[in-house]
Amino acid sequence: MKFNKIISSTVFITVCLFAATSCKSKNATAEKTTSTEVTVPERLKEVVVYTYDSFAGEWGPGPELTEKFEAKTGYKLTLIDCGDSIQAFNRAVLEKDAPQADVIIGIDNNLASQARASGILAEYEPKDAAAIIDENLRRALGNDKLLTPYDYSHFAMIYDTQSSVPAPKSLEDLAADTYKKKIILMDPRTSTPGLGFLAWTVSVFGNDYETYWNKLKANVLSMTSGWSEGWGMFMNGEAPLVISYTTSPAYNVEYEDNDRFVALVFDEGHVQQVEGYGLLKGAQNEKGAKVFMDYLITEEAQSILPLTQWMYPVNKQVALPESYKKAAPVPAKTLATDSAATEKAVSAIQSLLSQ
Repeated sequence: MKFNKIISSTVFITVCLFAATSCKSKNATAEKTTSTEVTVPERLKEVVVYTYDSFAGEWGPGPELTEKFEAKTGYKLTLIDCGDSIQAFNRAVLEKDAPQADVIIGIDNNLASQARASGILAEYEPKDAAAIIDENLRRALGNDKLLTPYDYSHFAMIYDTQSSVPAPKSLEDLAADTYKKKIILMDPRTSTPGLGFLAWTVSVFGNDYETYWNKLKANVLSMTSGWSEGWGMFMNGEAPLVISYTTSPAYNVEYEDNDRFVALVFDEGHVQQVEGYGLLKGAQNEKGAKVFMDYLITEEAQSILPLTQWMYPVNKQVALPESYKKAAPVPAKTLATDSAATEKAVSAIQSLLSQ
């Protein structure tokens, strides 16, 4: 998650097929040489990573991570912007038999079970991961060697304190008539924050989640395809409430000295997003991929995340900026999620909203 310009893998076959083709064109090919000297093929000097727009974009951690990783290791780092994490995952699935990338970034706890079942991941535990990363975060992604956490935060509704409506105090409040056309959400088929909000409602309402969504749908102004679009609408004043993260308002405090936007903490609890990355099975540059994976949880790399990714780093040694202390509340209660139930709910909710 970051501030920049403003599920089923089969759902996105058409979109991802085009994207996968463009990914191929960005990969270096092995150099041919007529010399008797043995050289390292260019592709083995490059680490190719599938990720999402706000990670790879100019205001995200991608540019600085790339510069520092390349200077430190001598590898070329190529970050491929796939749109959203779900789209990155679907590209990797399409290319499963002939992977074009070495690492995938952005598989979160709500997508982890699908990624694991897809067979696209290979085992690798980055150096010192067990010592650096809290066990609860590792457990959220399966606590195995297929996925490693790199950042995390809780989902929350962000509220514009200058709006004419009162701040809701619960998910149930969001369904009240007061908030008709006042809420911006994201599509759970294309957006991990969208999927996270759905997981939140399933966690709170259980088998009654469809009843809740039936009441909520009149209050949804827009369900955007991704976080950047939804946040942009919110910043433009199109609605007073948007789904994002408890850490999101820290951006406005840090760079605008503006405390107008606040993350609402509900007594019922919040679900947490833990974002992970993994080695792709059959990676063309497995050695380089492992070097990058080791690097991403180092203190140097993790220190880049708070003010670019606007999420908590998993490395315990990283100091947080003052803006987090002022504007990134930590919910007292973290709710458990059921990824299988959430996945099942995606089609049910889309059907309900289309009625």
